[in-house]
Amino acid sequence: MTRDGAPHTLLADPDLEASTVVANSTMNRERGLAGVNSYARELGLDLGALLRERHDERDASDGTVRTWLDLCCGSGRALVEAASLSGVAGQAFTGVDLVDFFLPPPWPAGVAFEAASVARWRPPAGTAYDLVTCVHGLHYVGDRLGLLTRAASWLAPGGLLVANLDLRAIRLPDGSSAARRAATALRAAGFTYDSRRKLVARRGPAAAELPLTYIGADDRAGPNYTGQPAVHAYYRPD
Repeated sequence: MTRDGAPHTLLADPDLEASTVVANSTMNRERGLAGVNSYARELGLDLGALLRERHDERDASDGTVRTWLDLCCGSGRALVEAASLSGVAGQAFTGVDLVDFFLPPPWPAGVAFEAASVARWRPPAGTAYDLVTCVHGLHYVGDRLGLLTRAASWLAPGGLLVANLDLRAIRLPDGSSAARRAATALRAAGFTYDSRRKLVARRGPAAAELPLTYIGADDRAGPNYTGQPAVHAYYRPD
């Protein structure tokens, strides 16, 4: 952001993903499933219990395996720990991250990792997920609203999408805040937003569209509420 409030030259995805902010080596990539440094703490969910519950529900109906997609998964520790839990054997867990810093193989059966840009990654045709998470990853994604709407379309019936989202990092072309506009658009599309915990969530699939068009990102936004340098995403109202 320049002194007059206008953004710096905005970055397209390839330049953003090459940024030292996005490839920050001090970023926390080691969160586990539960405990102090964990998904449970960041998302406010007992994912182990949720995985077992949904697995039981699916077994009771049609026997379909439980599926979890973790976007910006870091080392993938949470997925590996989940796959090792009693009662979740046979489920399919997929982690996607821009940087190939995954735990070394062999991984438990059902766990797969892909090093790819979440901005361009798509699941195999016909795949639906019971759980989609993104723990503090959206802070470094350009079109984070677009990623959220795509992820919502990948949910299985009754599936849950939950992610950390700082609406203060969503900006209009003149550099002013689009937080209120984005919150209104998300809620109108069936998402919930907890402003205190900065969590966005949705239950069940949807082909959602938001009245905001992504135009680029600024990697010089400075630290966000986590204390880490983050990225501002710029949108033009439709």
